[in-house]
Amino acid sequence: MLVPSIRGYHRLPKAHKLSAAGIAATGVVAIAFAAVPSDAHAESNAAPSVRSVAVNQAAFGDKALSSGVPQQAQSDLPRTAAVEALQKAAQDKKKAAAEAVRSEQTRAAADMQTAKERSAAQSAAKERSTQSAAKERSGKTASRSAPRKAAPVTYSNNLDGWIKESLAILKKNGIPGTYEGIHRNIMRESSGNPRAINDWDVNAIAGIPSKGLLQVIPPTFKAFHVEGTSWDIYDPVANITAACNYAAQKYGTMDNVDSAY
Repeated sequence: MLVPSIRGYHRLPKAHKLSAAGIAATGVVAIAFAAVPSDAHAESNAAPSVRSVAVNQAAFGDKALSSGVPQQAQSDLPRTAAVEALQKAAQDKKKAAAEAVRSEQTRAAADMQTAKERSAAQSAAKERSTQSAAKERSGKTASRSAPRKAAPVTYSNNLDGWIKESLAILKKNGIPGTYEGIHRNIMRESSGNPRAINDWDVNAIAGIPSKGLLQVIPPTFKAFHVEGTSWDIYDPVANITAACNYAAQKYGTMDNVDSAY
């Protein structure tokens, strides 16, 4: 016979079913005796049945009847705890996997950023190196193409040096003259003495004696003085340069002078 299920309780084991059947039978007998007239014969026949039910109830015990459903629920507790433990383990595993993915993504992003920064630094260093090399090449090219400055010329402080320095000034100002022509006239006029002075000729009588290496009178020196030289008539270079400028105007060049001029 099918036994209807009670919500909140599980199906009973066989021993518990027998106990429940005994209790149900006891209830039926009690109802039957209540309906039958009470006489001695009935009582004598019912007594053994009551004792039998009592014995059956004692055999199964109140404990079995009272603890059947709770024991079933208690037996299910370990199973429920195991399910919850499995669910928690699965959630923890899923959470750990998600955390690992996030960590890997963060590390990958950091590695990518580091690689970008390293690449940018290398590109910048390469660009600086290229610019530096180009600048160095440009400087070398400019240095090779730039005209070299002539070293400053120094002249000895003697007749040779005076003539050569004067020739450089004459050339710069476009005044003709040669070393031989200048040297020859100097030797005739003053014997190479820059302090020589003529105090006996007509110019001396007139109060303007000839002076210096090429025996120039003061008015002529002032009139034919060349810019950049000293205004001292006894200065060797200034005296030669002014005399050559005067000779170029009057004779074409000092080379054409062979006597007093």
